[in-house]
Amino acid sequence: MGITGKPKIGKSTIIKEEIQRLKAEGIAVGGMLTSDIHKSGRRVGFSIEDINSGVMGILAHVHQGGPKVGKYGVNIIDLDSIGANSIKDAVASLDIAVIFVDEIGPMELKSMRFITAVEEAIKSDKHLIVSVHQKSEHELVRRIKDDFEIIAVTEENRAEIAMILSEKVFGCNDSAQETVYF
Repeated sequence: MGITGKPKIGKSTIIKEEIQRLKAEGIAVGGMLTSDIHKSGRRVGFSIEDINSGVMGILAHVHQGGPKVGKYGVNIIDLDSIGANSIKDAVASLDIAVIFVDEIGPMELKSMRFITAVEEAIKSDKHLIVSVHQKSEHELVRRIKDDFEIIAVTEENRAEIAMILSEKVFGCNDSAQETVYF
């Protein structure tokens, strides 16, 4: 099953709520999250967080050097050391049952280590929940969109998405990997 949506529709919020719900049920989760960074009411960048360790860094910022995506410079160092490593660590961990990757988008796709980590997570036997940028034409995103049914998160259906996610991930045979894309 695949789910995507326009920016600010609530994909990251759904993922964060699902992480909290799973943790409350005692299910070990790992991977990475991104969040907006605001200053004086304006978005100036994005943070990146390792879900398991809580280590945070800068994914991109208006004052950051590195490859540009719009007005933001992508921090490849934090993307590799926090983002890619959080995914690789989750794949390698015997305790982690569900891997989250929020998101696979233009900024994250500037890192080959990130791309490789996501590919390893897809090949793993773990449950995988991934946020996919709606308009990306990157090879990895195209492959995801081609291989999985994609449902667009909208204002009308976003309240139902968490329930659909839980049913798809945990309503399946535990020995089979289920990958869900946001």
